[in-house]
Amino acid sequence: MNKQGNIWYVYKATIVAAVGGLLFGYDTAVVAGAIGFIEKLYRLSPAMKGWVASCALIGCIIGAMFSGVMSDKFGRKKLLITAGLMFAISSAGILMPLSLSWFVFFRLIGGIGIGTASMIAPMYIAEIAPAEIRGRLVSVNQLGIVSGILLIYFVNATIAGWHDEVWNISTGWRYMFGSGIIPSVIFLVMLFFVPESPRWLASKERWNEADDVLTKVNGKQKAQLELSEIKDTLNIEQGSFSEIFKPGVRKALLIGVVLCIFSQVTGINAIMYYAPEIFKSTGDATSSALMQTVLVGVINVLFTLVAIKYVDHWGRRILLLAGTAGMAVCLAVVGGAFYFDVAKGYVVLVAILAYIAFFAVSLGPLAFVVIAEIFSNRNRGKAMSVSIFFLWISVYAVSQSFPMLLSAIGSAYTFWIYMIMSIFAFVFVLKLIPETKGKSLEEIEKYFMHAEDKTSVKLNQSTLNN
Repeated sequence: MNKQGNIWYVYKATIVAAVGGLLFGYDTAVVAGAIGFIEKLYRLSPAMKGWVASCALIGCIIGAMFSGVMSDKFGRKKLLITAGLMFAISSAGILMPLSLSWFVFFRLIGGIGIGTASMIAPMYIAEIAPAEIRGRLVSVNQLGIVSGILLIYFVNATIAGWHDEVWNISTGWRYMFGSGIIPSVIFLVMLFFVPESPRWLASKERWNEADDVLTKVNGKQKAQLELSEIKDTLNIEQGSFSEIFKPGVRKALLIGVVLCIFSQVTGINAIMYYAPEIFKSTGDATSSALMQTVLVGVINVLFTLVAIKYVDHWGRRILLLAGTAGMAVCLAVVGGAFYFDVAKGYVVLVAILAYIAFFAVSLGPLAFVVIAEIFSNRNRGKAMSVSIFFLWISVYAVSQSFPMLLSAIGSAYTFWIYMIMSIFAFVFVLKLIPETKGKSLEEIEKYFMHAEDKTSVKLNQSTLNN
């Protein structure tokens, strides 16, 4: 066995898990290209249109709520397989010419898959990745998400171009959803070639299997040390759900929940879901607005790659601070452009693209990185489940409130609200988020156990090394 471990073994597992992220992005964004045709086919009222567009989010909340406990019981890999099956069932069900009620039913199933994948994929990667490149590898999951969003933009456009509008209203939109069968099947096949999480195996006292995976990842000598650390921090008997609110865990839980909320209430999904409408409000034609929306997707992918490259070099805190500060400035500019009626032209486009870039190098991938790192082996599944639950609650709240805010207070003040949230996020990161780069999950766990009684969790590197 290679004493240094097999980095390609880790990359393979990461890529496969990130395909779950791709399905997450793909299935979340597919409705953007289909909702107009569904609205015309079923003559939807505004309220029904909102429900049809967002019903999957209810499934996401359900998936996030239960996937932590289920993954602790059955394993991370089995839950990823379950998520893949739900994606496939949802896509196949909508492809069939059934009623609107059945559409909602299958979207809820797909949403449960999204909620499950959004939690399990980054957790699985964090639990198998070597400490020195863990941030980079967990960020690959976010690359999968934004790549899935960008991919479905092009798939929707291609399918819509096959025939005329009449065909798209009757049939084409079903093909948009049905296209998800292909990546779902690919994901399910790939999952048979990756291992279970070594930390989950250890929690079930399957020490030989855990040692085998860790040896392939880190080499024999380092695997033995890491397995010893896992044994020191892991109580075999699983705790109750209430345990995540006890000293030593609750501060990490607070960080995870609030960070997930900030990743959404700073406005990202308002911009991603309503980008064409935002650009049209600046005076651009529909075709131009749609092309600018694709540009948003491209920028999202490119700057996620920047985060992957630098997260383990610069660290989580630096990127989060720079990103939230940059987002606040960009949102101030967007709000100002609408307030002073200078939104036409390239001012709003440039500011929004810059906002997307700052988000993509910070809150986008790093919210998932941080919550995958800060919880103990014993409680990671349950605590991440709670954090992701609040993330999806926030997604739903922002998606529903954005059109109402635009109507009630106008574009300028709406974007300034998101600016204020970005400032709060900056302060939160500055005061409470520790730097975790290069530390094992067990070292981070010990740090939070020692930090519970402190008023600030500014990271002390010597504490982590003890």
